[in-house]
Amino acid sequence: MGSKKITEDAVTTTPAKDAPALVKKIDRTTYIVRVHFSKTSKETMSDKIKRMLKNEIQQM
Repeated sequence: MGSKKITEDAVTTTPAKDAPALVKKIDRTTYIVRVHFSKTSKETMSDKIKRMLKNEIQQM
């Protein structure tokens, strides 16, 4: 791999939305990823991951 400096993940809370955020710094770029979950979803996280894996395998 390259010599990019990757810092450890940090979970923070933003006061405006109260949504958790994943912050990742790679070199001089900071990536902030906010996570949210649908309150109306009928699919569990496990079901979603299985569905995504099946779709990925079908594309191979």
